Amino acid sequence: MIIGCDFHPSWQQVSWLDTETGETGEQKLVHAEGQAQQFYQALSGAALIGMEATGNSQWFVELIEDLGHAIWIGDAAQIRASYVRKQKTDKRDAAHILKLLVEGRFPRLWAPDREQRDLRQLVLHRHKLVLIRSRVKNELQHLSLNKGMQKKRRLWSRPASSYCASCR
Repeated sequence: MIIGCDFHPSWQQVSWLDTETGETGEQKLVHAEGQAQQFYQALSGAALIGMEATGNSQWFVELIEDLGHAIWIGDAAQIRASYVRKQKTDKRDAAHILKLLVEGRFPRLWAPDREQRDLRQLVLHRHKLVLIRSRVKNELQHLSLNKGMQKKRRLWSRPASSYCASCR
């Protein structure tokens, strides 16, 4: 089974080709109603799903991977550039993605695996926390300077007398 998917945050339009029977079809799947999950769970055997790179689709990629299907993320600009007809509809987009997959012309992008995605998210979160800490420290430094305190690095260290007796 090969499926072209035009993904939107709340729904998706799919076009499919059963490579064994030659059967084709298309359908709109609403995410909130669970139609997408039901559709992909009902597929017999592993399917190849192609979709344009888009935001807010991580849950969908993980769902597809958990169900044992393969998902290819395509370069949206190259997919759009390969369009002969400029009038776009969601049905045409899904059918065009399916056509590119079948013809072997799908402009696939590299995507990190789940573990790498999680690590990247943690690093990004840590980076944001470090930025927040730096801003707070700089603001406190300016407040202390405006009040006439010039402690420099000592502003960020506790005097030895403030530590408990067992910590010394």
